[in-house]
Amino acid sequence: MTEKDYMLYGTKILNLKTQEISLLICLWINKFADGTIDFATCVDKNGKRYNIELDNIIGFEDDFEK
Repeated sequence: MTEKDYMLYGTKILNLKTQEISLLICLWINKFADGTIDFATCVDKNGKRYNIELDNIIGFEDDFEK
């Protein structure tokens, strides 16, 4: 079983593949026969959960300071 890290739960992220804002649920490592890849489980604005490589998301901040 894969250990999941919920420390960043609820963080807003930008999905670089779709250019949409989502919420991060957890981080985990996907182990393949020839290596490992860091993954994130996220939820989009429609409530659909998806897994994505950690390299394809970045943290997103609202610009409240004006």
